Amino acid sequence: MVDTAVSSKKATRRVQLELPQRSMDRLLKLMDITEASTYAEVMKNALRMYEAIIDEVEDGKEIMIKEKDGNIVPFHIFVS
Repeated sequence: MVDTAVSSKKATRRVQLELPQRSMDRLLKLMDITEASTYAEVMKNALRMYEAIIDEVEDGKEIMIKEKDGNIVPFHIFVS
């Protein structure tokens, strides 16, 4: 009998990054703020958010931010 159950363990790939100090500082700050236990956790969350934002913008939507005074303004994340 052949077991056709799909393994719950997903294949992973190792990625090695060289980051400038400013980027490393950002990574450490995000780890602290989000209480992430690993660099990988921060990076996976960042990739999910980045993908979601790009999907919305490609769909013609705008990302908006509500300021402390209640004013809603566009968030210009992709401005070069």
